[in-house]
Amino acid sequence: QVQLVESGGGLVQAGGSLRLSCAVSGRTFSSYAMGWFRQAPGKERESVATISRVGGITYYDDSVKGRFAISRDNAKNTMYLQMNSLKPEDTAVYYCAARAAAVPTMTPVDYDYWGQGTQVTVSS
Repeated sequence: QVQLVESGGGLVQAGGSLRLSCAVSGRTFSSYAMGWFRQAPGKERESVATISRVGGITYYDDSVKGRFAISRDNAKNTMYLQMNSLKPEDTAVYYCAARAAAVPTMTPVDYDYWGQGTQVTVSS
């Protein structure tokens, strides 16, 4: 079993920055491709950014390209999402997820384990 715990969410003004973290325990972190997803009220869960097992492959949704950066530290069993130039439309619950594969996808159903989520609210 894999446990994922997100942290770093909060309230920030538009244009500000936040850094999310996802701490993983229970299995070898480097065995999993990882991803960040988000869900706003009344909307479906959507992909934000994903990363391969060793970090060499990353994917981003067009809405966050150039503003967000995904990374991972396999020695610390932790994944990160640096979010800059935040916009009100980035407001959502952000989830991290793990996929038992080398290569990530941008499809939520492809992921095997999920965290509980952390709220990000961007005020205008």
